[in-house]
Amino acid sequence: MLTALLHSLVRTNGLAPADPFGDGAVEDPPPRFAAVPPGPPASAPLGTAPLATAPLGTAAPVAVPSVTDWPASRLALTNRLWGQGYIFPGGEAETLRLTRPLGVSAAASLLLVGVGAGGPALAVARNLGAWVTGVEVDPSLLAAARGLVSSASLGRKIAIRSWMPEVPLFEVRGHHHCLALHPFQGAAPEPILDAMAKALKPGGQLTIADLAAAAPLNVNDPVVRRWGQLERRDPAGVPLAANVGRMMGRIDLDVRIAEDISVRHSDQAMLGWRVMMRELGKPNRADAARLVAEAEMWLLRRRLIREGRLRMMRWHAMGPVRG
Repeated sequence: MLTALLHSLVRTNGLAPADPFGDGAVEDPPPRFAAVPPGPPASAPLGTAPLATAPLGTAAPVAVPSVTDWPASRLALTNRLWGQGYIFPGGEAETLRLTRPLGVSAAASLLLVGVGAGGPALAVARNLGAWVTGVEVDPSLLAAARGLVSSASLGRKIAIRSWMPEVPLFEVRGHHHCLALHPFQGAAPEPILDAMAKALKPGGQLTIADLAAAAPLNVNDPVVRRWGQLERRDPAGVPLAANVGRMMGRIDLDVRIAEDISVRHSDQAMLGWRVMMRELGKPNRADAARLVAEAEMWLLRRRLIREGRLRMMRWHAMGPVRG
């Protein structure tokens, strides 16, 4: 299905499979962050300052990505594929499926790492009543999430903030539970896991959904390299599934579930593409270039999953017990 769409768009528009930015050439992923002085400006709007583990009054570093992986054209496409405000297959249904085992309620606070374009925060607040703090890296996603949340008129129920995966800082014991959606794309997993564990109140729970590798990916393999270019991700940085579990154990997270949800992930992706293709008219050349890039990326991800080289994993853990 996706292969047929890819070939049709290439033939019709005279395109070659291109990178997600539609510039006709794929380069190695750029550095994700630019160094900036710590602390937000004094005029920063309420709710835009990053979370911190530092003592009160000490500002945390501000996450400022040096490039956006989510231009408006890509966000428009993912909204059609997965639903308004979602950047992953399954959209609202998958968000709630991952969140419900945490037992969140109107009396609970949730740290949502990887809020994307805001859809997951809305789903949790509206359906489960939780108080949500959603954090995101990419400036385009942050802007989209803030716009979506603002239009939903949920008052103070949802806060959207930036964070820096390379220096992950969250409010210590600031949240009852944590849901992390694809948190390992920008940096090493263990510091991120440690920061999320420290953010939990005693008795809190953590759920993570992210890609992992069964064995180290061969960065010289053309399929792996092309997938990494299209996802703007270094294949060498994809963690091993077994290693993530060991890291969680080292920081006193009690892992209750480590589940391979690859089949569900792939099925949800194909469903999103089928629905969108039924509604697809004749795209202009720029939109066709975007579709080609996104379709190629998903074909490669699906192939690596089917071959057992990538897995979509779900981890569920009880947080550290502290006095």
